[in-house]
Amino acid sequence: MAINILAIGGSTRPGSSSEQALRVAGRGAEGAGAKVTYITGRDLMFPIYDTETPDRSDNAKKFLEAVAAADGLIISTPGYHGGMSGMIKNALDYIEDLREGPRVYLDGMAVGCISVAYGWQATATTLLQIRVVAHALRAWPTPLGATINASITKFSADGTTDDEGARSNLETVGRQVEQFATWSRK
Repeated sequence: MAINILAIGGSTRPGSSSEQALRVAGRGAEGAGAKVTYITGRDLMFPIYDTETPDRSDNAKKFLEAVAAADGLIISTPGYHGGMSGMIKNALDYIEDLREGPRVYLDGMAVGCISVAYGWQATATTLLQIRVVAHALRAWPTPLGATINASITKFSADGTTDDEGARSNLETVGRQVEQFATWSRK
């Protein structure tokens, strides 16, 4: 039975650099034998997470079902002002709804972390923030987290890049999520 990985990310702009980076990492996981489901961009635009109501949009429900069914998770976010985007953070806040499920939050799940920003400082601080949130949700961030400096690394319309180092790092993140999920299943 294939490992099921959920890949989330991007920005409100379809085909953004952070979405393209996510897809490269997803291809790394697929190459290792995983089934990857993508929820990106505007499909992650949920109402602000509200602890005071159980009402959830259809997109938020689909997201939570996909998280609950996943063996691993890949998160790719743009770096906005030194941190992850509000859209990605809000989606991660929705995981609070899984606090009483069969797997509490992301307990024991491998999470690949990717940050994309225009500058190395923003990529580093954003990557750290994703890793901290993953830990708070009881997940295991992969040993390698990928940082993509969008002022240097460019993606083509088909989601490829000539930056071999960036491509290799992104694919490694995807493979590490698949590997850890396989090991934890045994």
